[in-house]
Formats: sequence, structure tokens, C-alpha cells
Amino acid sequence: MILNLLAPAKLNLFLHIVGRRQNGYHELQSVFVLVDLCDTISLSARNDPEVVRTGDIVGDPSKDLCVRAAKLLQQYTGSSFGATINVVKRIPSGAGMGGGSSDAATTLMGLNHLWNLHLTKDELMRLGLQLGADVPFFLLGTNAWVEGIGEKLIPISIPSIPFAIIWPGVNQATGEIFSHPDLTRNTKYVTMSILDAAQQSGEWMRLGHNDLEPIVKIVNPEVNKLLTDLPQFRLTGSGSAVFAVMPKDEAERVFENLPSRWKHFSVKSLTIHPTLSALSC
Repeated sequence: MILNLLAPAKLNLFLHIVGRRQNGYHELQSVFVLVDLCDTISLSARNDPEVVRTGDIVGDPSKDLCVRAAKLLQQYTGSSFGATINVVKRIPSGAGMGGGSSDAATTLMGLNHLWNLHLTKDELMRLGLQLGADVPFFLLGTNAWVEGIGEKLIPISIPSIPFAIIWPGVNQATGEIFSHPDLTRNTKYVTMSILDAAQQSGEWMRLGHNDLEPIVKIVNPEVNKLLTDLPQFRLTGSGSAVFAVMPKDEAERVFENLPSRWKHFSVKSLTIHPTLSALSC
């Protein structure tokens, strides 16, 4: 049996850094939104314990998050099964859209089903946190108000929103941005009431700002050029992708004038993770 599942990207509609813990982790506030730009994860069970990774591989295969997710699931459950994991990438790597974390979350959901483990969503989310702060969000399976280091998730309902996304063809290391001495780390807390105002007005880009954006513009000339030329766009996460709320026809006009090496996507927000929906059928 082969499971073909989707791993969607996310956007941060805003990202405020509101503090820093003694262990160095940053406290944040954000709204994470799933969008229909997806990697494809194909999973098949093996009768031996080997975990074999095929398809598009970014970086060191031994550190691949899908492989780590499968091995963590084996260790936690004692399962004797292995897996062949094939990934077809569409989400750019190092773009701030959670591609690697999303792939890991889909792998956990898929293998939980394929290996007949029957772990609950809460169990999977606790496991996912060991792989990265964004993984529990993708396992939650819906859009969310996010606090803490990314582990405090409150499901929210938002309408379908069209987005234009541009990736300038360069990666951005998250650690470089969060460790920068000039990063703002004391933005004031906001309340979820701003969501109601955005819902009523449709002004989703006015929810807040991205505290990481000024630093990324300093260290990444390509992103700086992109945001200077297109100031209506905002950085997602630590970048390097940027986004704006924009209908597809308007987005296509913007895309016409971009350098050929840049990638662009016209997408819509999702209400539920497509793998969660598929496995619930």
C-alpha cells in the first residue's frame, strides 16, 4: 500500500517577538495560515525496520526531518515496520514557509495510519515538538493563533484568502536572524480581538508586522531588493519568501516583472490540512 499525501506550506500573517527565555528561545505571537502550495509525500511500509528516503532531498540526508520523524515514531511505539519515504518538493527550502516541518508532520500522520499505531493527535503533536517548533502546528491541522515558542496553538477560523508569494531564489538561515543583536525582542502583546477586526474589514495585512523583516533586509540583499521594489509584500517567518494578500489576476501582473530566477506562486489559504482530511475519510 502506498499513501500519497500532501504537506502544505504556511504563512505568518504577522510575527511579533515579545520576549526571550533564559534558554535563549524567543517568545512570539503570530497567526499561522495553511496555504495550498504543497509538497507531496509518498509513503509505503516495509517489513524490515529500515527507513529509506527517496525523491527530492535538501541538505544532509541523515538530518532529513522525514527520516527523523519516522525513526522517532519507531522509537516511541516500538514498531517493527520501516518505510520508504519519497518527497516531491514544491515549497522552496529556506523560505520561511515551514516546508521541512510540514513534510515531517505529514510523515508522522501518514505512518501513524500506515503502521496502524492509532496515536492521538495530541500524542503526535508532543512527538512533533521534538523535531521542531513548527511541526505541532502542521499536526494540529488547522489555522492557528500562535504563542510561546510556537507550541501554544489556538485553532482559529478564517475565510479563504488569496495570496501572492515570491521567493527570490536564496535561502535564509533562521538562526542568523534570531541571534542578531539588533532584533526587536520586546514588542507589546496583542489580543486575539484584532482577528475580529481583520475579519470584518478584510485587512489581513494590518494584523501586525514581522519583527524579523528589518534584520533579514540587513543581512540578505536579495530580500532587501524585493521588499524595496514591492513594499506591499511582507516577509513570512525569517524569510526569504514574501507574501501579500492579492487576487490571482493582480498577482499575475506583478509576477510578469520579476527576475527569471525568482519563483512565484498564487495560492489560497486552507481551512484544514489536506492530509488530516484525507486520513479522516
